[in-house]
Amino acid sequence: MATLHVLFACILALLICSAAAAESYNKKNQVPAVFVFGDSLVDTGNNNYVHTIAKGNFPPYGRDFAGGRATGRFSNAKGVADYIAQVLGVKQLLPPYLDPSLDLQELLTGVCFASAGSGYDPRTPQKMNAIPMMTQLNMFKEYIKRINASVGPERTQEIISQSAYIIFMGSNDLTNTYPNRRLPVHRRILHRSYDQPSSRLPQVYANVQKLYEAGARRIGLVELPPTGCAPAIRSSQGGPRRECSESLNRRIRLFNSKLSLMVDQMNQELPGTKAVKFELYNHFVSLAENPAPYGIEEVKRGCCGTGNIESGVLCVVPGTCAAADKYLFFDSFHPTELAARILTYQTLSPPDLSKLF
Repeated sequence: MATLHVLFACILALLICSAAAAESYNKKNQVPAVFVFGDSLVDTGNNNYVHTIAKGNFPPYGRDFAGGRATGRFSNAKGVADYIAQVLGVKQLLPPYLDPSLDLQELLTGVCFASAGSGYDPRTPQKMNAIPMMTQLNMFKEYIKRINASVGPERTQEIISQSAYIIFMGSNDLTNTYPNRRLPVHRRILHRSYDQPSSRLPQVYANVQKLYEAGARRIGLVELPPTGCAPAIRSSQGGPRRECSESLNRRIRLFNSKLSLMVDQMNQELPGTKAVKFELYNHFVSLAENPAPYGIEEVKRGCCGTGNIESGVLCVVPGTCAAADKYLFFDSFHPTELAARILTYQTLSPPDLSKLF
């Protein structure tokens, strides 16, 4: 028992030190606001206001949130977007832009535009009636008009030019959309000269360029995690032993490698841009392979239901686990709050964040 207490004390100290380092860093590099674009991994509740089945606004989601409230986050409590805002030193929770109750102060310090089920490919959000990336960008343009009407053009320009913009999406494209189309995956997601050093991801680049044209300069793109190791993919593609899908993870690694090239291209072609690719894939693999130091015991099944296939509306089935912090995944695709916190602090480390400034 004494050893167990020491172990958890070490875990707590590690998390506190990571948070303290980030907070100390951000006192020197404060951003006025943070804006997040993406899919269910960062949706904080926009889909609550969309006619779609891709929602997380019912139990057991949010069961460990303040008041046990299901907010639309696909988590037992806070999600990745909240910790992005926290790491950047802006605020503790990042609200969804579509929440009609948002006050001016919440708007001025940033919001989330992400939508569960979305992707870079326009066909991807159609499957779930999610908010396409292009529409998320249009929502951002609408946001600019709203704050301009409230605080004037000078303050608006200051907020837009100095804030941090994080894009985290693509898993739905590679998992749901591209396997159903005829062309090889690399021909679809990459430039036709994909095998050249100057290759880039045209759909990603086009969206980032539109964000740049709207005034964004500090732009971070988060790598995709090894979705081939998500419980649902293990169950559907991993065979009797529920192994990770190496074919899917291989495509994800290809996407991530090309993302690095595209970020370099952005910094060369878009004047004044400080674009950064944040590495997530290896952090996720390390946590899955060595979860014990963080108190995590289960990495192949989610906390919700059987843990094998349940996500979204399927999570209403009985049998949700007693202690979510012992799991890497809350449902069959999305991390628990603990995992989200660990991975966000590791991914947005001070050395990488410094590239935004």
